[in-house]
Amino acid sequence: MKRKYHGLHVIVDDDTRWPRDPVTQAEAACLGGARVLQLRAKRAPDRQTLDWARRIRRVTQEAGVLFVLNDRFDIALLAEADAVHLGQEDVSPVQIPSEIRDALDIGRSTHDLEQAERALDEGASYIGYGPVFGTQSKHTPYAARGIDGLAEIAAAVRPLPVIAIGGIGATAASCIHSAGAAGLAVISSVAAAPDPVGATRELAKAFASGDEASA
Repeated sequence: MKRKYHGLHVIVDDDTRWPRDPVTQAEAACLGGARVLQLRAKRAPDRQTLDWARRIRRVTQEAGVLFVLNDRFDIALLAEADAVHLGQEDVSPVQIPSEIRDALDIGRSTHDLEQAERALDEGASYIGYGPVFGTQSKHTPYAARGIDGLAEIAAAVRPLPVIAIGGIGATAASCIHSAGAAGLAVISSVAAAPDPVGATRELAKAFASGDEASA
């Protein structure tokens, strides 16, 4: 069955700036209506990452939400995730054995047209593209790409789903869809929110309103 990585992606991570651990973040995001949950664990040891991943997998299964693990396809397999998300510094999707690719979808971070077209050729299930408006949630050497850049990428790789990321709040969510993106991904908009359930719900509603406006 082909999975659809459309709609709101909430990235939960172990950044010490956030007041909640990744599992609690995931629970709130699922309650708020996220369509995809992505675990990004840059600080935790493997055992802790696997424990979080397995617990989040149970949460997402109960909510009917797709679960993606960043970087580590071995841990993604152990946790029975739906997909692994790979950055430009990670192993190339074409280097992953075919039996693993049969078990896991692959998302790919991209920042320009060349990377996006390569991800399409690599058989990615979806791509993340950004930063659209810049971001303070994670380090990136790339400048803000803007809505026009997002629209260019979405048109170039269609029908591959493009997920916009980088500095996106509820006020910008509707124009993200209008630019041709299949979804948007957020970190701090939910992780740092006093009410993460409400913040997720607002983002999901704003993106859906863009869907309705372009229908």
